[in-house]
Amino acid sequence: MSNNEQAAGGAGSQPRSEAWKTALTVLQSAKPPFVPEGAEAMTVIVEFPPGDPGTPPHRHSGPAFGYMLEGEMLFELEGEPERVIKAGETFWEPGGDVIHYQDGNNRTDSRSRFLVTMMCAPGQPMLTLVDDEELARRRHLRAPRPGT
Repeated sequence: MSNNEQAAGGAGSQPRSEAWKTALTVLQSAKPPFVPEGAEAMTVIVEFPPGDPGTPPHRHSGPAFGYMLEGEMLFELEGEPERVIKAGETFWEPGGDVIHYQDGNNRTDSRSRFLVTMMCAPGQPMLTLVDDEELARRRHLRAPRPGT
């Protein structure tokens, strides 16, 4: 009997698994902004060595959905307080005009690894660094940070 016959439940096939009914665990659910036609989706793994500050302040052209695989990330979006995301936790950001200030490794004794799926607006780069002038102009939009 062929694999196709077994999959179709042909004579002599094994009983179908019921595991699919409980196999899915929702880790995160968000309502992203409109995704324009022609947008590109990409999934990447980002890895930083111990203590690395991560990507300089930047923005993404579309929403990003992430899952922390290992270690800890110090995460900060414009208008939100910085927070630590640990392995097994999720994060998301709307993209567009929101500055992503921090994504660095919060640990000095181990690497950090996270997986991110991003929607990139048509014709736009996935990541654009923000210069010091813009950071100064938007300073009032950044949430207070510990010790400031």
